[in-house]
Amino acid sequence: MQKLVITGGVALEGEIKASGAKNAALPLLACALLTDEPMTFVNVPDLADVHTMLKLLEELGCKVTQEGHKVTIDASHITSTEAPYDLVKTMRASILVLGPLLARFGKAQVSLPGGCSIGARPVDQHIKGLKALGADISIEHGYVTAHADKLIGTNIVTDMVTVTGTENLLMAAVLAEGTTVLANAAREPEVADLANCLVKMGAKIKGIGSPQMEIEGVKKLHGTTYRVISDRIEVGSFLVAAVMTKGKVRVTDCDPHTLTAVIEKLEEAGAKVTVGDDWIEVDGTGEHQAVDIRTAPYPGFPTDMQAQFMALNTTAKGASHVAETIFENRFMHVPELQRLGADITIDGNNAVVRGVDLLSGAPLMATDLRASAALVIAALAADGESTVDRIYHLDRGYEKMEQKLSSLGAKIKRVKA
Repeated sequence: MQKLVITGGVALEGEIKASGAKNAALPLLACALLTDEPMTFVNVPDLADVHTMLKLLEELGCKVTQEGHKVTIDASHITSTEAPYDLVKTMRASILVLGPLLARFGKAQVSLPGGCSIGARPVDQHIKGLKALGADISIEHGYVTAHADKLIGTNIVTDMVTVTGTENLLMAAVLAEGTTVLANAAREPEVADLANCLVKMGAKIKGIGSPQMEIEGVKKLHGTTYRVISDRIEVGSFLVAAVMTKGKVRVTDCDPHTLTAVIEKLEEAGAKVTVGDDWIEVDGTGEHQAVDIRTAPYPGFPTDMQAQFMALNTTAKGASHVAETIFENRFMHVPELQRLGADITIDGNNAVVRGVDLLSGAPLMATDLRASAALVIAALAADGESTVDRIYHLDRGYEKMEQKLSSLGAKIKRVKA
């Protein structure tokens, strides 16, 4: 076990490069199962969740070669179509092998996923869509077991917008016979990234980035080389950290268009934001104001940035209202922020944050991935020393976060817990 030791009060200054997106890399790695030709991915982030997905692919029989941020996957000799519990339990995104295994091999057995404590996030929409494509699916002893002699294109309308559900159904549909219309599809940039990769592999997809995609099934996909998009949540987290510490930071190798909602809220908070083609710079040296947040599916305000903005609001001028509409258990960072001296009141999935003049360093415990980032950000601005335990949550989605922050002047180090 490791923890971070942070001495707050230092304004972040300088330039860092964005990493590849975890939420794009995981479905992309899974889509390598759709072809018997090698797939090479570049800009793959070095994260615990990525290592878990690669281990799962190897368990299925894939040959995996990794050189830094470049990963090659050869799924030509799959030896198993079962994703076991001991791997799936640590990461919910493991369910993403269900669609491609079923599409290419006609069968799959995947353990019901775990790996996160922010809400139930059931896989019922995945199952509903796969059944509509003609799969016979049962759930027994904690496993989703799916069979299909042939998947047949159809119209699918999910009951809610689901990112991993959209990705799983998209991967299944590309090898189905006929045309599939996927309505109420998630519009997140990571979903579009997967669709663009599939097209490069030979898939026929219309409406990428829209709420409705039309997929014309093909008999076979081929291998290719594909670059993972930048991590908009990592970028947003560093921008918030800069504002909260009253610093000035530029993040390069990113796509500002995917962060419109976040940039608007930073400007509303009083920060000066400048964007280029592939960079964003934030000047947070002035006083920042409280901003109301309401999470929503893309292009709305991302739930994955809610905790970080709540941290920002703890020292802002005035009071703010935070409404979490995506997950039912995503305020677990609140008690930890209160340990720093934050004034936060919770009522169900709503919170009121009243800004205080200064937070005070304290021992903290991470409860989930984005909560971890919020605690680090708050600790960077607090007076005195803080420790953040259970940072394995942080390592699931932030590549060498303490090293990047150190390069911006933060007093932060990783030590044994």
